[in-house]
Amino acid sequence: MHERIAEIERRIEAACARAGRDAGAVRLVAVSKTHGAEAVDEARRAGVRIFGENRIQEAAVKIEQCGSAEWHFIGHLQRNKVKVAVPLFSMIHSVDSMPLLEAVAECMEATGCRPALLMEVNVAGDGAKFGFKPDAVPEALRRAAALGVAISGFMTMPPFAPTAEAARPHFRRLRELRDIWQEGCAMDLSELSMGMSHDFEVAIEEGATLVRVGTALFGERQSSFVTRRSSLVIRDGCSSDE
Repeated sequence: MHERIAEIERRIEAACARAGRDAGAVRLVAVSKTHGAEAVDEARRAGVRIFGENRIQEAAVKIEQCGSAEWHFIGHLQRNKVKVAVPLFSMIHSVDSMPLLEAVAECMEATGCRPALLMEVNVAGDGAKFGFKPDAVPEALRRAAALGVAISGFMTMPPFAPTAEAARPHFRRLRELRDIWQEGCAMDLSELSMGMSHDFEVAIEEGATLVRVGTALFGERQSSFVTRRSSLVIRDGCSSDE
């Protein structure tokens, strides 16, 4: 694990150097989905600080077991899971629709929990992926402001391609759009969650501040997630302690 993390950090630093960026401006999000608490603990001991999950129940178990790490939600968030997600995570990368934005805002108001929020933008217009269409983002930002919700930036997932370079136009386009949306916006939209194991270096060269790396860090996904039962029980989008 130490060697894999060191190699990823080396690649992050090299990509930052090529782009003339400070390596400290890019944070690694270790995508731990399907990997157990033991793998998370090993990565923590090796220096990883942020972990990304895309399933609420799986994340709840690991958060309870692994304690003080920083946890980000990176998957598609269903509205009936918002009441669980908002208190669990310090950042949600995937606010992908106006109804979801409104549900998150309502939950934040009710609970007092205020995770950082990123809007997911479907830059490529890929019908297989979630996210705001780019032309819908300015109105979504206005709606967020009206709801008293700060947006910290954006996330995107380009269509998978065999080469990392194929993703570059999508990463570049999101950065360019972000710069346009930032003008006249009262929010700091500095965060860009872009890039995964196969293309994070290209994403960094195009402005990513958060890179979501799973396979290159933990290896291939496990076929199933097995751990002790959590005391956090999720029913109908709510949580309770047994």
